[in-house]
Amino acid sequence: MASKDNSVNIKSGGAKASGAYHHGDLRAAVIAAGLKRLEADDGGELGLRALARDVGVSATALYRHFPDKEALLDALADEGLRRLGARQAQAWLKAGGGRNGFKATGITYVRFAHEEPALFRLSFTRQMRERTVDVDNDGGEVAYKLLRAGVGEALPGVEDPDTAALHAWALVHGLAMLILDRRIEWDEEMVEQVVGLTFGGIC
Repeated sequence: MASKDNSVNIKSGGAKASGAYHHGDLRAAVIAAGLKRLEADDGGELGLRALARDVGVSATALYRHFPDKEALLDALADEGLRRLGARQAQAWLKAGGGRNGFKATGITYVRFAHEEPALFRLSFTRQMRERTVDVDNDGGEVAYKLLRAGVGEALPGVEDPDTAALHAWALVHGLAMLILDRRIEWDEEMVEQVVGLTFGGIC
């Protein structure tokens, strides 16, 4: 899925082409700058000072939003989960829910990892022990609810839906990691076939 969702909005133009920041939402501008650096995935610095330069403000201006680098990384990881959840929700709806929707969410999960590898890795390696979760906007919660609902529709009568959901998640996550770690090559048709088997033999 090549299109990006618009989950980070920068008011009044946000960070301009020159790198200067003008009268917008500073927190959103910094997250957008961090996502841009992650997308480049060139080993560049991902810290408060570097991002402050990117948006054209002093590093101290960022401390009100991000007290340290760990808080910044947590925010980027949380945004990654929101993006993943939003894409899976769109895929579920486009496929019409049910078995087809269940399969579509799994394919979207692997595709997201392939298209956004650095963000995917960050999102699933942060501990975020003290996160304050907004259930309605938390991507992780959205993704799990779709997975849990999909298990109920695709595998009716399953005795333990939570264990079945974990089983499906573990397998599709494993496929994503095999691709990211270059153990296997990305192949759209192969992903569809494997996810179909992973998610209860859904074709």
